[in-house]
Amino acid sequence: MAGNTFGQLFRVTTFGESHGGCVGCVVDGCPPNIEITEDEIQKEMDRRKPGQSEITSPRKEEDEIKILSGVFEGKTTGTPILMLAYNKDMRPEDYDHLKDVYRPSHADFTYEKKYGIRDFRGSGRASARETLARVAAGAIAKKYLKDKLGIEILSYVSRVGEIGSEIEMNSVAMKDIESNIIRCPDSDAAKKMIELVEKMRDEGDSIGGVITAVIKNVPAGLGEPVFDKLNADLGKAMLSINAVKGFEIGSGFEGAKIPGSKHNDEFIMKDGKIRTKTNNSGGVMGGISSGETIYFKVVFKSVSTIKKKQNSVSRDMEEVELEASGRHDPCVLPRAVPIVDAMAALTIMDHYLRHKAQNL
Repeated sequence: MAGNTFGQLFRVTTFGESHGGCVGCVVDGCPPNIEITEDEIQKEMDRRKPGQSEITSPRKEEDEIKILSGVFEGKTTGTPILMLAYNKDMRPEDYDHLKDVYRPSHADFTYEKKYGIRDFRGSGRASARETLARVAAGAIAKKYLKDKLGIEILSYVSRVGEIGSEIEMNSVAMKDIESNIIRCPDSDAAKKMIELVEKMRDEGDSIGGVITAVIKNVPAGLGEPVFDKLNADLGKAMLSINAVKGFEIGSGFEGAKIPGSKHNDEFIMKDGKIRTKTNNSGGVMGGISSGETIYFKVVFKSVSTIKKKQNSVSRDMEEVELEASGRHDPCVLPRAVPIVDAMAALTIMDHYLRHKAQNL
């Protein structure tokens, strides 16, 4: 396996490069009769595409998705679904001066060590442009989970640099997330975050932050108890996203400070159902969903490509000074929100089908 496929029953294989002809995916194992259209998928694509605001990359790509197989008369057929978006605003010449230089914190050096060759045009396969394929596939999974199971997935920016939001996650709605260009539902914090990103952009620098994800109405019983724990697969899904450096679910690292007598989620009866009094577990116990809301945080580092001068080494092992050019995000977080949504949906969808297959 070359690591281009995610999932076991709901399988997604992505293909394409940043400055190649297109980026796309094949979705295999999708149940039939899911009503889905290009327009529905496009709504998710538009949330991820570049050029959508003054704090994102100015690259002008419409990321117009095309469904080439697996959908007939507006419904999935149960056969492999092929989707792609053609690259149009390509400027590979922007990277000519970097073809013999290893950019700090990029995949240039490691890709060349692994393959003996690398596509230096915008990082090629290592570019975050690959994630548009994940968003397309995730849109189908989100549609099924919402329509068939009532599962709602909401991700939002909760921190940029040192500026955080303490908004209560269960009160967050999609309209609040989409109410500003940073995708933070806390309007006061959002204003400060945007100002910080603009400052970093104007200085030729970048900044990172945190995205919080909330998954509501997940049924109890999803996940496997050992290697394929639901929280482990969610962690893998998130850590596979470009620029992600951390993942924590439930109480996360703060849980280390809390004694078991206070951290344990006690069971109670509520409305004729077994529930938990608290949810420090983040909706997952023993690697299996508990029926409570799943919530986690994803940490994104600052974007590696900046316009400040940096020191590096060339392929000829000579020390050099470089100043990157091209079109890049000063902060990846606003465009990463739909990617987190998509990877969460793909993970839950895959585990739901695995659960149904095992428990006929």
